[in-house]
Amino acid sequence: MSNNERLYRTDAIILRRTDFGEADRLLTVLTPARGKIRLLAKGVRKISSRKAGHIELFTLSNLLMARGRTWDIISQAEIVEAYRPIREDLTKTSHAYYLAELVDRFIEEHDPNEPLYQLLALALAHLSNMDDPFLILRYFEMRLLSLTGFQPQLHFCVASQEPIQPVENNYFHFVDGGILSPEHGEKRPNAEPVSLAVLKVLRFLQTESWEKVAKLQLSQATRQQVERLLMGYITFTLERQLKSVEFLRKIQRELGHS
Repeated sequence: MSNNERLYRTDAIILRRTDFGEADRLLTVLTPARGKIRLLAKGVRKISSRKAGHIELFTLSNLLMARGRTWDIISQAEIVEAYRPIREDLTKTSHAYYLAELVDRFIEEHDPNEPLYQLLALALAHLSNMDDPFLILRYFEMRLLSLTGFQPQLHFCVASQEPIQPVENNYFHFVDGGILSPEHGEKRPNAEPVSLAVLKVLRFLQTESWEKVAKLQLSQATRQQVERLLMGYITFTLERQLKSVEFLRKIQRELGHS
């Protein structure tokens, strides 16, 4: 294999890192063309390492990679977007952990998904600059579900396939993967009532651009139900609780936010 074949460049967002050996780190990253991959950063924990600052968690970096037997090895790294405010604010950091864990859980390695890469970059950029991350987090969740094949059905009853009517309470059912009409939802165990306002917000998140979503003004009650439904559906789909959610709740309790 020639040197040109051994080396390649890629942009990558750092999702996760694990200490490896005495001085190395194993990184899980999301790339535009190669999807999620694991990489070895040799010697990066040494004080003298010049790469360390360029492969921090939640940074977008340009990497020069050398193909390896088990993992490809980072030869050079240069920050493209640092998203510095995320690391300077513990709440923002916990939200970034959540985004990264969602990506890590929902996709397999070596499964290219450039729209998801672009979505994560967008979410981190806005998370860096927003005091209230609610809308960017919910937008990310809904678009992630769509991009990974788990989009909930919000326009037709998942039992009858009839169009959902704009009545005050329809129902959301995690097992069926979407909205049930009152006729079917009232009979279905564990179906969650969904107000018309919440249904409209869920549809808006699923179909509209971020520029439009960013302008939404929501009541506290609507925000709470939208968040609870999306979190419940994500937890059901993954069949596990996310570690970052408990971390975020712990931070909020310590800061007196809840």
